[in-house]
Amino acid sequence: MRHKIDTLIPGPKATKIINIIKELSYDSTFTYPLVIANGHNCVIKDVDGNAFLDFTSNIGTCPLGYSHSEIMQVLKEYSQNGMHKIAGQDFYCEEHAKIAQKVSSIVPENFKTFFINSGAEAVENAIKIAYKKMGPLPGVSCSNAFHGRTLGALSFTFSKPIQKANFPELPVKKIKFCINDNDLEIDSIEKLLKENKIAFILSEVIQGEGGYNVASKQFITNLRKFANQYGVPLILDEVQSGMGRTGKWWAFEHYNVKPDIMSIAKALQVGATAYDKIFDPIERGVLSSTWGAGSRIDMIVGTKIIDVINRERLLANATAMGNILKKGLNEIVEKNGIIEVRGIGLMIGIEFDTKEKRDNKLIELFKQGLLLLPAGQKAMRVIPPLTITEEEIQEGLAIMTEVLL
Repeated sequence: MRHKIDTLIPGPKATKIINIIKELSYDSTFTYPLVIANGHNCVIKDVDGNAFLDFTSNIGTCPLGYSHSEIMQVLKEYSQNGMHKIAGQDFYCEEHAKIAQKVSSIVPENFKTFFINSGAEAVENAIKIAYKKMGPLPGVSCSNAFHGRTLGALSFTFSKPIQKANFPELPVKKIKFCINDNDLEIDSIEKLLKENKIAFILSEVIQGEGGYNVASKQFITNLRKFANQYGVPLILDEVQSGMGRTGKWWAFEHYNVKPDIMSIAKALQVGATAYDKIFDPIERGVLSSTWGAGSRIDMIVGTKIIDVINRERLLANATAMGNILKKGLNEIVEKNGIIEVRGIGLMIGIEFDTKEKRDNKLIELFKQGLLLLPAGQKAMRVIPPLTITEEEIQEGLAIMTEVLL
């Protein structure tokens, strides 16, 4: 058993730290009173010594779990480097070249990449690249979409009203994110493009914050087909679903399409906007950022993560372990308010009948030593590290079965 709770939750050290943060910082989207101290493999330890089985991967940012030997070696090597962070778009470094080469090996052919700080900034630069080519026209986004909290990305976000209230928007037109091929609005993009001049279409393939909704194949096929027909760039947001999370490098590979522009972050450790070279802004200075491609440690860790995913066959592991997880979770569907389990690979959502039940169960799971996170209005996301073992999955399933039923 990997999880072990030794104190009341939260423990005394955690309580003190949480109180300071709540007093002096904005109380943001903290889900439960966890104060992280360290971690190993698929286990996170808090400051009071409690051990939690982690099925969050820190929202997908830690695909190799914690204390992976190769990542620890990188950190050791860079611990003596006095220039571990530089102004990465004004000064060159070898780490930038290495991650550019590695990312180029897993994105579509003929793509270039601009490195940036975060997923929201990856989306910001994706839409800037599209605007540069197409002009300041409206963009298209989807219901329940989440693309980030910076103002440009937020214009195309529709997952929760609280994220948008009172903030200005770029011009945007919204279509339904269709999860069934027979949805009556499956062809809505064709009508919209026929009647409007559009700068770009922006969509996730599997929605993240919006609820772990999986797009229908016909919906994504239509986006690609009509984007081609009307000469509009298709931007696919792979910030959460990319880097092997679904058993392929990118979720769009399950749909046999490719984007014109894509956003990457989280598991890569840095943000990145990758795009077909025909969309290259060409003029220098159109895109830049002080810290973009500036954390040499993050870039070399991101490079190493791609190496490890390849060498340890973690794409195959994500598929195999995801199938085991979904099979186990499907056994509790239609019981105690659980209405659906959905997802691909190790990107799985559990839908509840009420938000209150979902929220209460998250806290109960936390107190039993299992970390999960919310998604959408009533869903719970299951996104363990890609390195997870069947033994760890069975341990997590045992806790979920006990708590959720």
